[in-house]
Amino acid sequence: MTLNESIRAHRRKRGMTQEQLAEAMNVSAAAVSKWENGVSHS
Repeated sequence: MTLNESIRAHRRKRGMTQEQLAEAMNVSAAAVSKWENGVSHS
């Protein structure tokens, strides 16, 4: 499993949206989307 797949799987397992995860991590929803799509790992 790749990092982006892992992030997506764990988020979905917890029933969170990308926006909710972003808020919990104090990052933008766009950052979470990029992570999940393998565009960026930062």
